[in-house]
Amino acid sequence: MASYLIEPVDRLPFGGPEKARRYATERYQGAAGLNWYTCDPSLRFLMRRYLGDEGLAWAEPRLEALGELMGGRVAAWAEETDRNPPRLEKYDRWGRDISEVVMPPSFEAARSELVATSFTRPEFFAEARAAGVDPAPMAVAWSYLLDQADIGMACALGTGGDMVVGLSELFAPEDVKARVRELFSAGMFSGEAAQMLTERSGGSDLGALESTATRDGDAWRLNGFKWFASNANGSAFVVLAKPEGAEDGVRGVAPFLILRERRDGSRNGIRIRRLKDKLGTRSVASGEIEFTDAEAFLLAPESGGQGLAPGAGGQGDGKGLARMMELTNGARLGISMMGLGCARRSLVEALCYARAREAFGAPLYEQPLMRRKLAELIVETEAVQAMVFDGYLGRPRLRIGAPLIKLRAARLGVTAASDAIEIHGGNGYIEQWPVARILRDAQVNPIWEGGDNILCLDVRRAMLREQAHEPFFERLEQAVHHAPGGDDATISLVNERIGHLREAVKRWQSLDAETAEARLFPLAQYMADVYAAALLVEQDGDRKALIARLYARNHLADRGPLRDIDAPAEDLDRFEELAAGALIDDRN
Repeated sequence: MASYLIEPVDRLPFGGPEKARRYATERYQGAAGLNWYTCDPSLRFLMRRYLGDEGLAWAEPRLEALGELMGGRVAAWAEETDRNPPRLEKYDRWGRDISEVVMPPSFEAARSELVATSFTRPEFFAEARAAGVDPAPMAVAWSYLLDQADIGMACALGTGGDMVVGLSELFAPEDVKARVRELFSAGMFSGEAAQMLTERSGGSDLGALESTATRDGDAWRLNGFKWFASNANGSAFVVLAKPEGAEDGVRGVAPFLILRERRDGSRNGIRIRRLKDKLGTRSVASGEIEFTDAEAFLLAPESGGQGLAPGAGGQGDGKGLARMMELTNGARLGISMMGLGCARRSLVEALCYARAREAFGAPLYEQPLMRRKLAELIVETEAVQAMVFDGYLGRPRLRIGAPLIKLRAARLGVTAASDAIEIHGGNGYIEQWPVARILRDAQVNPIWEGGDNILCLDVRRAMLREQAHEPFFERLEQAVHHAPGGDDATISLVNERIGHLREAVKRWQSLDAETAEARLFPLAQYMADVYAAALLVEQDGDRKALIARLYARNHLADRGPLRDIDAPAEDLDRFEELAAGALIDDRN
């Protein structure tokens, strides 16, 4: 029974029940309400691949419960939090600065349930290992499903937890280590962490930062102003600053740990000037943070003053930023997963809408141009899915993988959300439909943890300093070698392009410095194209071979003077197979 009133327009001579049926509210259900695990054959495929049959048998009931949670309560809470974001309570009744972030009830409800059921909890890891199951693929699936509901919540739970714990265990005083362990006893995704890098002087240009730390016994006093700090309501922050007397540049930068409370239990010198009025990701509180004599602890080894001014020894080894940036690649994979989550949610919303909406005498879903677009979304999303899961679960983890994966995944989140809005037409541009929020949220992913240009510079650094392209090429060749066969033409094309890419890297290395930097973007795009294609041909099954063939045709093949106008229309001829492998929706 419909919950809305019948419109007078439905009784007009040119109206009627058949036209009214086109916009019957109950027909447009979207992704919310689906079980996001059982409706996703591509995720189930990957879980079987990484867990094996026996591991999947143990994991599947837990994944099904997770899929119901994410597609149900968590998705609903995300919409509510977006409408009622965090607010800053700056002063108490006596005008004292309390800088307290008040989170909406919907956020607190979601965070409580997510922390309690997270597949990253230490006790869950122990339970899985006791059953002989690798918990890592399930933790990746947990992030993948959460990111379809709310990447802001994923940021709020997962911003820098591994960085805080890892660096604290290496360098913090023993009593501080104990406090950090207590804060993260519920796991890395407990929402307690934040990393604070960006200042008014620049985000990517970290050598220009102004925050300064002054020694105070075995601790430091840190003063400075961070311009864009997410998870401002956290309890443990990794903060970049320069020890007093250090070199005013990148080598003078060092990471420090700041806890919300001092050792003596009093409030630390952390002032929140204001929360940012952001385009999206409203569920994570981002603000401007001022540190005023905040108690801090150096997260780097003491040394004889390498990188510091004369007489300023014992304040860091000049490698703190480099050490922290190694951990940043893990964060880049997290942002890549957010891009994938936005793309997957956009795909599901687009499929659901196209199946329900009718125009020109047929559902949009049945019309050739729409099928072409939906097929493209399916192929691109599954290609990025293969990359992101390989980034997390491939061994050894590729140094060059994270920037390449983020380059592709973050951008796909934006373009897929934009496509989903277009498929919804004017409805998609309205905030009552979910795709508007997905686009607003997705737009931050190319910015967080480095924009495209910064990622390209990291690819250059990894190749020139670490020869990181060599293990990358080994991974590509391994994937082609393990391809199950059956589509020899696509496998041969990918193998040929691996050789061409090797030649491209050699030619790039011979360019003058200025030209080489300008050519980094097309080179990195080429690397991502071949990486995705190699991972796709490695996957089993006739449908996955079709995905690989369509992807390779679009990204790697020589399209000829006719631009593939006369190419086989497999995306149309086998569209039902593509769609059935992307989404199972048995509600109708």
